[in-house]
Amino acid sequence: MSDKRKLVRPTNDENAAINRGIENDPDSPEVTREQMAEMQPRRVRMGRPPADVTKVATSIRYDRDVLEAFRSTGDGWQTRINEVLREYAKSHHMI
Repeated sequence: MSDKRKLVRPTNDENAAINRGIENDPDSPEVTREQMAEMQPRRVRMGRPPADVTKVATSIRYDRDVLEAFRSTGDGWQTRINEVLREYAKSHHMI
């Protein structure tokens, strides 16, 4: 037996019955051409919602031993570097 499925189109009588059912459904009114023209596609942003405070990607060079020390502390090492730099900047009245 073939895995291909055959498309079975409704007959004219079946189509007429379907359309009558649609017309009689109060929860599904037919959309007019004017309403259709006014409709806008819904834009969905995928992923994480935008943050109030965003970070900036940059390239910076660290001494190997400093970088390895932070990396050895596990996940979140970049955040910890940011915290150390922030504390330094605050203590030196830079921010």
